[in-house]
Amino acid sequence: MSSDYDYPAIQWLLVSDPSIRWQAMRDLLDKPEAEWSIERSKVETEGWGSELLSHQDADGAWAGGAFWPRDFPDGEWKAIGQPWTATSFVLTELHELGLDPASESAKRTVQLVGINCRWEEGNKLFWQGETEECINARTVADGAYFGVDVSGIVRLLLSQRMGDGGWNCEREKGSVRSSFASTISVLEGLLEYEKATGGGTPESVAARKSGEEYLLERHLFRRLSTGEPADEKFLLLLYPNRWRYDVLRALEYFRAMALLTGDQPDTRLEEAVEHVRAKKRDDGKWDADWTLPGRAWLKFDNEPSPWVTLRALRVLKWWDERKI
Repeated sequence: MSSDYDYPAIQWLLVSDPSIRWQAMRDLLDKPEAEWSIERSKVETEGWGSELLSHQDADGAWAGGAFWPRDFPDGEWKAIGQPWTATSFVLTELHELGLDPASESAKRTVQLVGINCRWEEGNKLFWQGETEECINARTVADGAYFGVDVSGIVRLLLSQRMGDGGWNCEREKGSVRSSFASTISVLEGLLEYEKATGGGTPESVAARKSGEEYLLERHLFRRLSTGEPADEKFLLLLYPNRWRYDVLRALEYFRAMALLTGDQPDTRLEEAVEHVRAKKRDDGKWDADWTLPGRAWLKFDNEPSPWVTLRALRVLKWWDERKI
């Protein structure tokens, strides 16, 4: 796919937030780092990145908590939805926006969160991790990205892998099968760990491959037993995903994995790829099909969605250029 593929949509992305611009320049236009890094540096001081950083508490956390806002009242989750304003979710957003780990804001945040922020469950320091797989997976991904040693959490995640090759955060409640959402979260964490450590460990690589096979066997969204969609919402695209799974999130993972390892795209991805392609609007953009409720620092446009458009275009670029 040439650099002028869906050029009007790319031009639209280039006048969006710095976090969108720098990724479009790198991933869609193949610009050199000397050019896109200038735009990336603006994430710290402009737009969505600056907005998130403006809400940071003096102790480095957000909303006074690791997973929950300090003032989150009983009943709000049921009435409004899960909140997304506490430290864990904001760090994931900053990671996805591409805040440079070498920036002063990132270095300061990593240090202060590591000293001052503790998990509500277990009271451990933030970078030591919690107990639940999905929370720890996100902490591994964000910690590795921002330069934290998260090897202890990785070892815990490896010990929690289920017999079918994936993970399920409901394991302690009796679940005996992996889930799509838990598995993709752990895979994202393990991949970021490999990037940060120059290859991970033999054990982490083996676990990553088993989790990938769990998703690939199911063509990213189908039940292994019946072939039916495991959840119709897996085919609906959204951003931000938070903990939710959809096929575009999974395709983004497999693209990132292939770029790191040199692997060719697996043919079992094709059905999901073509589903994403079919959802493109006539103007070359994509909508977000739905949005998670709950309090959040940032609100993103859904019709069309710059984030879904960016992610869809780079997945299709990778697939069309590198598929077998």
